[in-house]
Amino acid sequence: MNRTQLVSTIRQKKTYLCVGLDTDITKIPIHLLSEPDPVFSFNKAIIDATKDHCVAYKINTAFYESRGLKGWESMERTVRYIPDTHFRIADAKRGDIGNTSAQYAKTFFEILPFDAVTVAPYMGEDSVRPFLEYPDKWTIVLALTSNTGSKDFQQLGMAEGDCLYERVLETTASWGSTKNLMFVVGATKTTELEHIRTIIPDHFLLVPGVGAQGGSLKEVSASGMNKDCGLLINASRAIIFADDTEKFAKKAAAVAAAYSAEMAAYLH
Repeated sequence: MNRTQLVSTIRQKKTYLCVGLDTDITKIPIHLLSEPDPVFSFNKAIIDATKDHCVAYKINTAFYESRGLKGWESMERTVRYIPDTHFRIADAKRGDIGNTSAQYAKTFFEILPFDAVTVAPYMGEDSVRPFLEYPDKWTIVLALTSNTGSKDFQQLGMAEGDCLYERVLETTASWGSTKNLMFVVGATKTTELEHIRTIIPDHFLLVPGVGAQGGSLKEVSASGMNKDCGLLINASRAIIFADDTEKFAKKAAAVAAAYSAEMAAYLH
């Protein structure tokens, strides 16, 4: 999905919600555990219930890789089930030397039909470049995350007075364009969002942390939105684990619909 298509979908559906499929098998409703593939059955029901209220899905690969072959099969079934009308993100946080990154890029962009993959830029341009070589695919670079440990490196002051995350934004933005690069900025970093927009005014931002992590949808939207919206706001646990009974999908739809309705009010 290219930028024009993504922006058009956001405008048409009047939402910029991304549903995170961080599917922990220990938290899904117990009645699904008798299914041949409980995780896929859960994901399928969530997708069917929420697809009218979102424009993207983000699959956190850790929850699938930790289950070995069965988990990988669940992930592949899930990404192939997501409609082509939706933006599909592999939250894999990859990053390695060039020839290894090329294999990661092949995995998510050729073998699996993802539109985007999250990457860690710590090893530099040659570790990110292989992902950027794919037309109409997106590389989502970790910039300023919402976890407590972000202060250990991301917010360290540089000799020139900038923080390290600012250098990451400035440098990485030059490796690609607004058509193939996004950045991860945590929803709990709203104080920094307005400043980040002075560095990368036109790029899309993937913003996790709304909902269970306490990020404010209103504040993120006010600080981070640009002329093309420029935001994909992810909510995972608040939606998919809103209920643990047989009514889980219905409850997920209601929560997603509420997020979407609020987003419609902020779009301009």
